[in-house]
Amino acid sequence: MSTIVTPRTRRVLRAMALLTLVGATAACGDDTSTADAGGDQAIESAPDVADGAAPSVDEVKLGFFPNVTHAPALVGMAEGTFADRLGDAKLSAFTFDAGTEAAEALLAGSLDLTFIGPNPAINAFAKSNGEAVRIVAGSTSGGAFLVVKPDITSAEQLAGKKIASPSLGNTQDVALRAWLKEQGFETTPEGGGDVTIIPQKNSTTLESFIAGDIDGAWVPEPWAARLIDEGGGTVLVDERDLWADTGGEFVTTHVLVRTEFLNDHPDAVKAILEGLADAIEAIAADPAAAQADVIAQIGEITGKDPGADVIAKSFANLTFTLDPIAASLQQSADDAIAVGLLEPVDLKGIHDLTLLNEILVERGQPDVAGL
Repeated sequence: MSTIVTPRTRRVLRAMALLTLVGATAACGDDTSTADAGGDQAIESAPDVADGAAPSVDEVKLGFFPNVTHAPALVGMAEGTFADRLGDAKLSAFTFDAGTEAAEALLAGSLDLTFIGPNPAINAFAKSNGEAVRIVAGSTSGGAFLVVKPDITSAEQLAGKKIASPSLGNTQDVALRAWLKEQGFETTPEGGGDVTIIPQKNSTTLESFIAGDIDGAWVPEPWAARLIDEGGGTVLVDERDLWADTGGEFVTTHVLVRTEFLNDHPDAVKAILEGLADAIEAIAADPAAAQADVIAQIGEITGKDPGADVIAKSFANLTFTLDPIAASLQQSADDAIAVGLLEPVDLKGIHDLTLLNEILVERGQPDVAGL
């Protein structure tokens, strides 16, 4: 059986995480969801393991966001692929609004695995001196844009403008600051410099953009599509164009696990990854059904159904892949260091792709490499 945990329980998790992490000095980046999470849910699932013996653990605690960039997690929950692979082991799913919260819960031991963005994963790895967490699979690539008012047609016109990002130090915030630096602009974490960067929730960004209070935003899907459709914005930067060395691919979401849980219960981790592979295959086989799953899941969790057109446009800008695109993770870390949001960190060992590569071989697919 799988369950999704209430906002009240998430607050308890966050409190536990904060108590555990008192004294830590590094800050994790945020990944924001489509809306605030809503009420309880329960999803029935088949009791039998689809392949192999049942994992040697009674419960697996999995985190994700009610966001289209976490579509494989949402489809996996809707279709029961994670629960099917876990068999009799209980799957408890926790939804989060920010990568900081998910990373804190993971480091506190209140969560076993989570879907999360690259910069919060890097920060969690750095905070624990490379010990506490490992990236075990990819999930999503792409889907991030700098959307601006239609009268802005060049980077030079951004001088003196106000640009939003999801949160200070999150994946899109780092990408924005790094790109602005390449254009010759200076920025500061406090919002000073040549371009004012305003970290805020994506829902607030949409309202601010429509009201004319900001000039643009570097945001993930579906918020880019909404800024265009509802706010009349235009794309100044498609982040895929900045990743020539990786063929336009860059990690947006991957799977992060507690190292202790990985070492103690590799069978459970493999079961989750098999469920993820099943979900990604389901998305490829029937995108329309997958989009319907995403809409239903986001609606149930947040109480607000996203528009079908927005989800369809978002899917067109995303690639769902088990490959964690390791080269892009290193660049994300280098960018965060360059703009002063991360101390130098050696990412060697952050990936443990042993279980993932076993699954890929079993499915006749090429293996992937980490850092």
